[in-house]
Amino acid sequence: MLHKFKGTGGAPARPDALQILTGLMGGVAGIGAAALLTQLAGVPLLMAPFGATCVLLFAAPGAPLAQPRNVIGGHLIAATVGLVMMNVFGSGIWQMAVGVGVAIALMQFFRAVHPPAGANPLVVLTAGVHDWSFLATPVLAGSVVLVAIALVINNIGQAKQWPQYWV
Repeated sequence: MLHKFKGTGGAPARPDALQILTGLMGGVAGIGAAALLTQLAGVPLLMAPFGATCVLLFAAPGAPLAQPRNVIGGHLIAATVGLVMMNVFGSGIWQMAVGVGVAIALMQFFRAVHPPAGANPLVVLTAGVHDWSFLATPVLAGSVVLVAIALVINNIGQAKQWPQYWV
């Protein structure tokens, strides 16, 4: 049984300098744009899981988990689960556990798995968010801003094409 924990190979190859630069530029531009728009519009467009979303969007843009459907849909699904849990059952240990589990199951069911979104029920439940407007800002608006930035950053250069799919 312990042999299963050994692994089957070494670490993946280091990305080339261009991909590392893309990750740097994408993270700065994505979070910077959301933060700036938050300041200018006076509405929240940031939440902690968006940092992890940037990792997928700009360091692994070809992954299914980094496609617009997954980013936007996954965040909306998981945040909705968190809000349902909060408004129906309140906040607690079991609500957090069930919220994350249900969010994972629904993201799988709707083919919109986005790992950073798995934290959304925890964000909602630990912050005590009851207001359904949370789905509009920061969840939807912030996700759309990050996807828009990824559309620009991930298509710089002749050979690049992102996304792989929309729906």
